Amino acid sequence: MTARLVLMLSAAHPPEDVRIVEKEGAALAAAGLWVRHLAPGAAAHAQAHGVEIASHGPAPRGWRGRIRAIPRLARAAAAQAPAVIHAHEPDSWVAALLAARRCGARVVLDVHEHYPSRLDPRLPALLRPPARLGLRLLCRAMAALADGVVVAKEGLDDAFGGPARCTRVRNYATPLALTPRAHGPGPLRLVHLGALTRARGAFTMLEVLARLPDDAQLTLIGRFTDGSEADFHAEAARRGLAARITCFPWMPREPALDLVAGCNVGLVLFRPGVENHRLALPHKLFDCMLAGLPVIVPDFAAEVAAVVAEADCGLAVDTADPAAITAAVMSLADPARRAAMGARGQAAALGRFGWAGEAARLVGLYRGLLAEGRSAAAPAKLWSGAEAPR
Repeated sequence: MTARLVLMLSAAHPPEDVRIVEKEGAALAAAGLWVRHLAPGAAAHAQAHGVEIASHGPAPRGWRGRIRAIPRLARAAAAQAPAVIHAHEPDSWVAALLAARRCGARVVLDVHEHYPSRLDPRLPALLRPPARLGLRLLCRAMAALADGVVVAKEGLDDAFGGPARCTRVRNYATPLALTPRAHGPGPLRLVHLGALTRARGAFTMLEVLARLPDDAQLTLIGRFTDGSEADFHAEAARRGLAARITCFPWMPREPALDLVAGCNVGLVLFRPGVENHRLALPHKLFDCMLAGLPVIVPDFAAEVAAVVAEADCGLAVDTADPAAITAAVMSLADPARRAAMGARGQAAALGRFGWAGEAARLVGLYRGLLAEGRSAAAPAKLWSGAEAPR
């Protein structure tokens, strides 16, 4: 039988997004599914981790542009003739549901964030509760129209029908062949991996670096996503810190983690006051653990702090307080302590917090969907073999 397509649909995520391609897409491909990621700005017919990557055109600018682009995105998805559309943002959820009406595909919504709170920073306090209620109702309505809902972390399923309706697939660690950090004496090198913003602690890092010994260094791997990059570098220059900061652009995970493994302490410095920060479970946490680095994380981020406490691989602090972060960094100046924490973190990332169990849940969801037999496309044809895996 000819295999049918599972289309990972992204309105804004990059072509080789870690969760979409390296984790979820690769897991489905390894289970025998034909998987393609349709993303903005991608080179057509590239491939990564067993997942095809194709483009639906340039990424639209701003939220108005993204709303206007939904019909085009729906047409592009339907034109792929997929059997399942697995969509990764609210605008791509709408596009997937529209495309499904045209091509008969099933739809899976992938929930990465706490969307009912997304308008909080833009609204006065009195308007936030009704706005959250309205967004929650929209989320519930889209979940009712979809065939499945995947959530990336704790606290996201309430708006989509609860645990009975949702499948939790966390951003746990995928194994990678790298030499973990060999901690020894020498200057401290801090590292932050991933998107940088004021709310993610970029300027807090400058406050901390200014308080540390003059030989301490900061490595940044990723891009600024809130327009604050020029202000960051201007502030670093004003404080005389520019020479102590090394910046790398976004890069694939393997070379990025090689750089991480050359540092001493991983930073996850989300600032309080944002619901998505409280519910965070970022890739960078597990990547630093995998590289053998102790991590400093927000004490208010419940799931992140719980991971670090269970693995005993870092310190949870008040990330609104540069003095508290500095004290935590200095408490990790002892190479033996860093090495012990790093070893425990790596073991946890390869075991308790490894990706294998999450991948199995995702594949299990697809097995259930295919067994229902509702799609116009024969479910067994989704699989590249003669039958769905047992």
